[in-house]
Amino acid sequence: MFIVGLTGGIASGKSTVARRLVEHGAVHVDADAISREVVDESTPGLAEVVREFGTSVLAADGSLDRAALGGIVFADPEARIRLEGIVHPRVHARTAELIAEAGAADAAAVIVYDVPLLVEARRELRFDLIVVCEAPAEVRIERLLAHRKMTRGEAERRIAAQATDAERRAVADVVIDTSSSLQHTLDSVDELWIDLAVRAEDRARVDEN
Repeated sequence: MFIVGLTGGIASGKSTVARRLVEHGAVHVDADAISREVVDESTPGLAEVVREFGTSVLAADGSLDRAALGGIVFADPEARIRLEGIVHPRVHARTAELIAEAGAADAAAVIVYDVPLLVEARRELRFDLIVVCEAPAEVRIERLLAHRKMTRGEAERRIAAQATDAERRAVADVVIDTSSSLQHTLDSVDELWIDLAVRAEDRARVDEN
């Protein structure tokens, strides 16, 4: 198997890139989806979040009120660190399980681990290639205002809470500029896929021997 780390800041076009790779045949492992799974209703993860932050982060049906929790952690860096200490180990463990399952099913699988916090995650996982999606901060803010109905202040805080472009570029093997047209982004991903498929087949042959 060939493991690709895919990252980018909020509204950087990462989801578009991931979808295109899946269309080509990649296995998508979504860190955001896993992070929701590990604090789903009745999970040990949710119970620990409630112990740490109180019942105000619960919705009426007993599930996690993500807006309420987000209001706490995005306004308080120390609270965000405490939340990450609960969620991240569980995400890493589940991710490792899913990657192992995909590799067992197909030795030549291209596995795309889609993770906003890749700069931190690379301490826990081995990647064969790291792809960074990038767009200027103002472009990302406009996307958040238009598509996620955030205020400008909310958008700026979300961007500021994540790794910088320089930090992502420092670990990148490939940078995909998503600030131009959608077709330009898709063409860039198509070119990348050709290389990934070849490398995955090569890796599978080496592992067989």
